[in-house]
Amino acid sequence: MEYKYLELLRKILEEGEEREDRTGVGTLSLFGEQYKCDLQAGFPILTTKKVHWRSVVNELLWMLRGDTNVKSLNSEGVTIWDEWADENGDLGPIYGQQWTQWGPPGTDKDGTAHLWPHQLAGVIDQIKTNPYSRQLLVSAWNVGQLSYMALLPCHVMFQFYVSKGKLSCHMYQRSADIFLGGPFNIASYALLTHIIARETSLLPGDLIISFGDVHLYKNHIVQAKEQLTRTPKAPPRLKISNRSFDIDMPYGCEDAPRLDDFVLEDYFPHPAIKAQVAV
Repeated sequence: MEYKYLELLRKILEEGEEREDRTGVGTLSLFGEQYKCDLQAGFPILTTKKVHWRSVVNELLWMLRGDTNVKSLNSEGVTIWDEWADENGDLGPIYGQQWTQWGPPGTDKDGTAHLWPHQLAGVIDQIKTNPYSRQLLVSAWNVGQLSYMALLPCHVMFQFYVSKGKLSCHMYQRSADIFLGGPFNIASYALLTHIIARETSLLPGDLIISFGDVHLYKNHIVQAKEQLTRTPKAPPRLKISNRSFDIDMPYGCEDAPRLDDFVLEDYFPHPAIKAQVAV
């Protein structure tokens, strides 16, 4: 499964168009590429360089509980959002809020007030009650709130699909930093699929990611070439604890999921390759 990622990385190096970008660094870019893997074949975290598992897990749990402030991430030693946070640690209505509190609240036709829709909870309920629905979608691209977000959503929408007792996930990513962000997103959405499969008593199926602008920053070219010299190792396996937890629970609650609920078994990657984040 890792070879598909490496093939895309090589293709961008060889065929990518040179483009200016928001950060001023410049990129090599392709449009409309796709990554796909079978989650039954192993967990698709890269082995040709170490991916920071602690950050992957804690960021996803942070989003699942609807948090948009970096303070709880910082308490777990995760700083990946700090560059965009304000002086209070706030990031505006980014992923977590859109997944769990798509707003604003409104009033039904009969005058009954309703709360902000919890997109993901609704999808989980639909998977359980109407698994063949074509509406198992969660969106972070809330046009009316984009101007209030510290960083616009890159992974903007995902859809689930149930077949033969397995749950597959198809995510659309409008913008993908293939060297730093891409591996992180692959691991994060693989973990999300495992978690939602567990919530709905299904097995994880396929993970598909469709990219809009997928790019390699020019200051990552040397690092990408180094990674391509390495041979992938066998993928690890994800083990989720049998402990009962509720993905909606606030940070620190006993029933909230924790980092140690998610263990990668037999993850023996090549060393990490340092690269600067383009802000």
